[in-house]
Amino acid sequence: MTTLAIIPARYASTRFPGKPLALLCGKPVIQWVWERVSAVGAVNEAVVATDDRRILEAVESIGGRAMMTSDQHRSGTDRCGEVLKALEAEGRRYDVVVNVQGDEPFVEACQLETLLENFASPETEIASLMTPIKDWEELQSPNNVKVVCNLRHEALYFSRQPIPHLRGADLKEWPARQTYYKHVGIYAFRAEVLKRVVALPLSALEGSESLEQLRWLDNGYRIRMSVTDHTNIGIDTPEDLALAERKLKIEN
Repeated sequence: MTTLAIIPARYASTRFPGKPLALLCGKPVIQWVWERVSAVGAVNEAVVATDDRRILEAVESIGGRAMMTSDQHRSGTDRCGEVLKALEAEGRRYDVVVNVQGDEPFVEACQLETLLENFASPETEIASLMTPIKDWEELQSPNNVKVVCNLRHEALYFSRQPIPHLRGADLKEWPARQTYYKHVGIYAFRAEVLKRVVALPLSALEGSESLEQLRWLDNGYRIRMSVTDHTNIGIDTPEDLALAERKLKIEN
């Protein structure tokens, strides 16, 4: 199985402009992500997909590969689709494409390996990760996307609201009475599936929750979910960067 990892990295973030180039313990955030992803044995090739030449040059300066993409994409997945199309035009072929956001400097090799294990089954179209939610604050935050699955470990629905609803129990008791899962936004796609999903129009559910994976479910695609015990710190704000810096200093 030939695996391509694409790392979308957009410069013009509303909450933190230029965050891929923000320094984290002396290295740009995008460098942390690229180094971690490219070191995974199950990944045959890693490419950063960006809309800004400064990010491209930063990646190339450390020996990485980056490609320029349109600044009109709605999501990182759409950016991945453009890169896959360009690489296939060069004559390259891949079985699976992994999408790791460029603001995830703590992505773990074991997470990507767990994700890719799903593709041992020919039935797997899309795979992603989830981690148990441990407290009410984490459960009720709309910034934490929740997911419920069927008995085949396929996603039934994603929501910014706590799901499932635990009838007859006090809200703050829910995490102790029911196992809830938070979505970890790392995806892997069969290459042919990725090309199809990026061509789909916006769906009603996606528009309601502002979650692109609902578009895929709306159109009948199956998302197989694996559990990870690792919780990543995504860099969405300067405060997240400060938290990540403290975490790295403790680890090292």
